[in-house]
Amino acid sequence: GAYLEGGRTPCIWDTFCAVPGKVSNGETGAVACDHYHRFKEDVKMMKELGLASYRFSISWSRVLPTGRGEANPEGVKFYRALLEELVASGIKPLATIYHWDLPQCLEDEYGGWLSRKVVDDFEHYAAVCFREFGDLVKDWITFNEPWCSTVLGYANGEMAPGRSDNAETEPYTAAHHIILAHAQAVHRYRREFQAEQKGVIGITLNMDWREPLTDSEADKAAAQRALDWALGWFADPIWKGDYPESMRRRCGDRLPSFTEAEKVMIKGTSDFFGLNHYATAYASAPEGKAQTKSMWGNVQSGGYFDDQDVNLKDDPRWGRTDMDWGVVPWGLKRMCLYIQREYQPQGGILVTENGCAVKEDTVADAENDTFRVEFYQGYIAQMHGAIQEGADVRGYFAWSLMDNFEWALGYSKRFGIVRVDYETQERFVKASAKMIGEVSSSNVLKLPARVLQGSEFVRIEAGTALATSKDRPLERPHEALNVAEADARVEHQIRCQHGPACCECCPVFLASGGPDAQRS
Repeated sequence: GAYLEGGRTPCIWDTFCAVPGKVSNGETGAVACDHYHRFKEDVKMMKELGLASYRFSISWSRVLPTGRGEANPEGVKFYRALLEELVASGIKPLATIYHWDLPQCLEDEYGGWLSRKVVDDFEHYAAVCFREFGDLVKDWITFNEPWCSTVLGYANGEMAPGRSDNAETEPYTAAHHIILAHAQAVHRYRREFQAEQKGVIGITLNMDWREPLTDSEADKAAAQRALDWALGWFADPIWKGDYPESMRRRCGDRLPSFTEAEKVMIKGTSDFFGLNHYATAYASAPEGKAQTKSMWGNVQSGGYFDDQDVNLKDDPRWGRTDMDWGVVPWGLKRMCLYIQREYQPQGGILVTENGCAVKEDTVADAENDTFRVEFYQGYIAQMHGAIQEGADVRGYFAWSLMDNFEWALGYSKRFGIVRVDYETQERFVKASAKMIGEVSSSNVLKLPARVLQGSEFVRIEAGTALATSKDRPLERPHEALNVAEADARVEHQIRCQHGPACCECCPVFLASGGPDAQRS
């Protein structure tokens, strides 16, 4: 919020939101949950819930309105006030330096992440943050989900800056500069600030687990390509010194290369492995050209999307979130174990985002968000299972504290454990907030046996796979669903607590055999 207050200048998302059709309902982040004006009451709420830590991001154009130069005193004052409130309340801050909001002036000047000039400008911005806030922040994240910044920003154009004409090269160029900027910022921190401030610094990468659809070598290779093209793209240079071999082989000179000196500079520049995780899909080798659809239903092909050459499928038995993403807790376990096995991060793994959107038409729906409670119970249980099997997981953050501006989806999806009435800005604590607070306070997870059992891995039945809804929203009429899908849909209705009355009038319920479907 407060997008024109306190000396802040526009970022690329302000510009993107102003383009008709880019954001649901033409909504913007101008006010959002108004945390800028309400942070004291929000921190008080966190303390009352028993939350131990709070992850937030810093706005580049609020701290440096011209993208470089001296810090904006009003911007510094706001973030220091927030940080002091957190520390006084016993809440540990985790600060993200860049969450997709490049100052528009730098985009206008030299094309933002497509120019090598941005690397030095980001290092300077990061150093300003270290200098102004490092006495209060001991845990830093340089970049949040650079995959989203690059693929959604430069391949399919569905997020800022909204480019898609050069999907063969621009995502790779932008990513290359982000990796270099991350490394330079980390070296700056280690060289000038870390010894005195005694903090840690790393990067957060987003990755959904990819399970091979079958035991065939082709499907196993496809699953690995999916991991390489989203996670390894950024993790391999930072933990191993270069891009995955599969990417270098397939992309050729379209994938920028690091000099030997840059490889040395980049390797080892994360004190922990930050992971944002939401969903899982089965990966298979395509028959012919791979083709996926985005969350907006647009066909994704060419460039980046052709390069990875993977088809993704869902199990129709999985529960669904309001994003229509599958609820697959065992995917988080396998993801954590894969990271541990592949990268052995010395500072461990921080799950910096995990959560779900739930349709909540009323305050009562929100305050009794059983679906989200059981989502968190299942995922945290599987994360614990990963720890028991050797994954060094040291932290977990729910996304998100409050309902908020969900980028190109505007305010249409609610991920928060606290409901926000966007008209009055009133906050309503949901059942999931109390549950997360209890886990945070006690370090103990209590959950029903059926939720634990339901979180475990069960292989997909042959021939039942559906095109993953994280790449293609479900658009077929209910009457066309098979019985297995119908059961999954009824389960979703029941778990969302719409009740039998809703189910009995639903075509899915009728198509699945009436009352017998209640076995779900």
